[in-house]
Amino acid sequence: MHFNFVKIFILILLIFSCSKKNNYNKIGKEQIKIDSFYLADSKIQSFIKPYKKTVQDSLSKVLCYSLKSHSKSDSELNSAIGNMMADAVFEIASPLFKKNYNINADFVLLNFGGIRSGLPSGEITIETAYKIMPFENTVVLAKMKSQVIKDMINYLISEPKAHPISGMKIEISRGNELKKFKIQNKPLIANRDYFVLTSDYLVKGGDNMNFFKKSDSIFTLELKIRDILIDFFSNKDSLDIKSDNRFIYTN
Repeated sequence: MHFNFVKIFILILLIFSCSKKNNYNKIGKEQIKIDSFYLADSKIQSFIKPYKKTVQDSLSKVLCYSLKSHSKSDSELNSAIGNMMADAVFEIASPLFKKNYNINADFVLLNFGGIRSGLPSGEITIETAYKIMPFENTVVLAKMKSQVIKDMINYLISEPKAHPISGMKIEISRGNELKKFKIQNKPLIANRDYFVLTSDYLVKGGDNMNFFKKSDSIFTLELKIRDILIDFFSNKDSLDIKSDNRFIYTN
């Protein structure tokens, strides 16, 4: 008992002896302007200069040419640049999932917000792909039952934007009523599994696409959507992309 009291007493002494009273007479703030006065270290600049040039040269590499400039808001429910992105994912990723998992993809769904830049006319470079898709998102394949596909349709109707799609056709009324829906030119089949190419961000419920969380299985590849765009551009001499009738309003 006495030993415990001594330990407590010593601990109290240590606490008070280690504490130091600080007298602050004034609390203020100071704005420090960062400008040319703060010069970069010349040694550091010399070191990174060759690497910086290599990166700049790589980004400026011309892959193909675009006949026109395009914005993701060119039309209401589908855009030329969104269609191009979804078609590129289907064209390049589908054979890879077939090879690795022996699964045929049915269609592609990406998100409108994932397109971060337009497509300029003229030279299309690696930097163009980085501007359109600056994120590190990879393509995944989600196995979904037909009932979950209905949830997806309801989402697309309630969020009528030009989400990039490929392999399906949707027609809705101005009153947000479904008029037509087909996958690979066929009506939705009940009690069937569908395989949807999308991104690792969306499959986790990103952009409120929570229906993806109901997927039965997720198949992955270490393949960035941006790299798909780079490959797609590299395989073209020129781009003449268009909006079409894959997702439209109808009477």
